[in-house]
Amino acid sequence: MTFEEFGFKSKIIEAINEAGFKEPSPVQKEAMPVVLQGRDIVAQAHTGTGKTAAFGLPILQQLKLNGTVEAVVIVPTRELAVQVSDELFKFGKFLGIKTATVYGGSSYSRQLKHIESASIIVATPGRFLDLLNNGQININPAFVVLDEADEMLDMGFLEDIKSIFKFLPSDRQTLMFSATMPKEIKELSKTILNNPHFISVTTGEVTNKNIKQYYYVVEEYERDDALIRLLDYKNPHKSIIFCRMKKEVDRLSTFLVSQGYSAKGLHGDMEQRQREEVIKSFKGGNIEILIATDVAARGLDVNDVSHVFNYHIPFESESYVHRIGRTGRAGKEGLAISIVTPHEFNSLVRIQKSVGATLESRVIPTISEVREKNQTSLSKKIADQEISQAAQMLVETLKEQFDISTIAYKLASVVFQEQDVGGKDTIGKSSTEVNRLISNYREEKSGSSKYRGRGPRSGGGRSGGFSGKSAGGSSGSRSGGSSRDGGGSRSSAPRDGGSRSQSPRPGSSSGSSRNR
Repeated sequence: MTFEEFGFKSKIIEAINEAGFKEPSPVQKEAMPVVLQGRDIVAQAHTGTGKTAAFGLPILQQLKLNGTVEAVVIVPTRELAVQVSDELFKFGKFLGIKTATVYGGSSYSRQLKHIESASIIVATPGRFLDLLNNGQININPAFVVLDEADEMLDMGFLEDIKSIFKFLPSDRQTLMFSATMPKEIKELSKTILNNPHFISVTTGEVTNKNIKQYYYVVEEYERDDALIRLLDYKNPHKSIIFCRMKKEVDRLSTFLVSQGYSAKGLHGDMEQRQREEVIKSFKGGNIEILIATDVAARGLDVNDVSHVFNYHIPFESESYVHRIGRTGRAGKEGLAISIVTPHEFNSLVRIQKSVGATLESRVIPTISEVREKNQTSLSKKIADQEISQAAQMLVETLKEQFDISTIAYKLASVVFQEQDVGGKDTIGKSSTEVNRLISNYREEKSGSSKYRGRGPRSGGGRSGGFSGKSAGGSSGSRSGGSSRDGGGSRSSAPRDGGSRSQSPRPGSSSGSSRNR
């Protein structure tokens, strides 16, 4: 089935093709025809199954573009609000659609100004209800979407949502999406929806079972060190490193090349010719590491990617599923690795819950572990190596000066010197510290239940977790392109593994260059 079969406007099809979508996902196939018929729906589907397009494309198809707010999408967190707003803008940009993102912690006046020219509002419940209660906005949307309804329930937004619907017109089409269907969600659907059509697309895991998924907890300043140590230890055949923003792609690609890696960046600001050259080089094996944004890598079809690294975890679970889906293809096994800080741990748990997969905790290997793996790998390589005529001639020449043992020791020393490992011995959190983070998360999550019904006003979230700023973003009216494509003691913990030498971050004194 193709998107053209839904009868979408040519400008919507153009945006879909530009985004690299080939065929609709199961939830899109089920939901879009029903939404286009004007019916309310309750859809149960994991995040990462294409829900934004499932409701966004049919809504865009039906907008009258009359200069007013015609659609409202309510989401649990500011990060998701930014993500959904960007997606809807991307799908509707050739129609001239503008979106306004509304959440707490940002200027009221700026958000109100964006709303004046927007066709779609994407909002968190707390700030949106504030604007309605204070009479600062008076809207009459024809479409209302509740996205991640169960997550909003978990965060204590149920009463806010009920209050919001008192301000909305009764003559509307309401669409509800939720990964699970607890009793409260079912009761809510009875009060705000009209004879809804029920859809359930929850069979199996969202992520490929051939992909092993690991995460490593580090401090922010250790992120580069952790990435290089993991590249050294895993020694990936071909890998993609995902970053959130274009400037991070440029910085990281320059850094990795300076450390001797075969790497290039890929993002939306590059000219088409440059993009094609990078993709061709990556597919052909001329470069081993591709550093990319989510949008730049969409539609990238490479079957032999052995590893995917999340330099930063994405804001939204759908992006996570898309990222790791670049590996484990064509029946092969793949490995997805996420580098997270303690402040990002809540987002990691939310992604794991949304996609229905298990992400296993691992500890960054030490220098001695990398060297031991190097030695094992090299020993096997030497045992399997056929002796060439050039090698024989070299050894015979050296025998004029040294005995055979000395020659072997010297050659081995040359190899190990090229693979030397630098930087700190220990990087990131130990398994004990990670277990403590998990325990703290569970305690805070359990304790937050007593606050339900008093939803947080900022839209940030009481999803449990740790103090400190979460990785976030901001978005306003979308009238143009977006810059987003997108230590402690060691206990016995599972570690996994190849090897390339480790160099310290810029400014460190130790480390050696690589001869690739």
